[in-house]
Amino acid sequence: MSDGLVVTRRRRAVPGVAVMLLVLLVVFALVSPGFSTLGNLTNILIQSAFLLVVALPMTMVILTEGLDLSVGAVASLASMAIAMVALATGSLGAAIGTGLFVGFIFGAANGTMIAFLGIPPFVATLGAFGVAQGLSLVMSDGQSVTGIPASLSDLYYGAIGPLPLPLVYAGLLYAVFHWLLYRSRFGVAVRALGGNREALLLGGRSIQAGLIAVYALSGTMAGFTALLMAGRMSAGHPIAGLGLEFDAIAAVALGGTRFERGQGWLVGSLLGVLTISVLRSGITLLSIPAAAQVASVGLMVIAAMIIDRRRSEAR
Repeated sequence: MSDGLVVTRRRRAVPGVAVMLLVLLVVFALVSPGFSTLGNLTNILIQSAFLLVVALPMTMVILTEGLDLSVGAVASLASMAIAMVALATGSLGAAIGTGLFVGFIFGAANGTMIAFLGIPPFVATLGAFGVAQGLSLVMSDGQSVTGIPASLSDLYYGAIGPLPLPLVYAGLLYAVFHWLLYRSRFGVAVRALGGNREALLLGGRSIQAGLIAVYALSGTMAGFTALLMAGRMSAGHPIAGLGLEFDAIAAVALGGTRFERGQGWLVGSLLGVLTISVLRSGITLLSIPAAAQVASVGLMVIAAMIIDRRRSEAR
């Protein structure tokens, strides 16, 4: 095999999201002097950590041929519950437990509706989105809950050596999810739920239990994201998480995970998260209206998929 053919195949193997990320880094570095500063790059990584916490379980959900539209609203509701419990009790442990519990309950409910009632994931999680968002607004009368203990904010603003805590959380969670998906029986079951459910049944595994576990994990991670949001704002806000589900789904799709046949990878989702964070940061620095960010993310997802599709056809 010639060296030229080897190089060509390697280039085709590079995912579209990696190409897109490199292009954005170069373009924004050239057109925006403030983009390449240490402070801005650190901020991009911290924003990526937020999104990665939700994108990791979203990857598993999509691998099962599912979807979770509720994570943003659930994160908003959990942030309200965290702030209220923290104010009422002054206990950091109680606040953390409340946030994770709220997320878990909604996730498990989503999984139960999908697994046992046969409700399509889009419909079930859209309904959960409405319930969570409505409860957030009712609990707060549309107002933020402020005055939470400083210990809660320390979960976000603290650091271990030179590393901000959100980056530490993201790194640890990525390691955990990588192990779950690629080194555990649970990961095998997750991929089988989207790619070969018959094999899962023949192996004596429960499809219903697997679906509930995946959605419960997604909800729990939404609750963890709520902890970070409440810490960053030093408050609970009823709409703080809205839009998070869009970015998470876009990051996973951008990273190459397909919505059928259980095909996808966590590294791709990580690259997708970084790409979206870089895009949003660059747009903000260029003073482009915030409303254009959502359209830009959507266009970027389409462009990356076109790149991957053409490369697949050329192989």
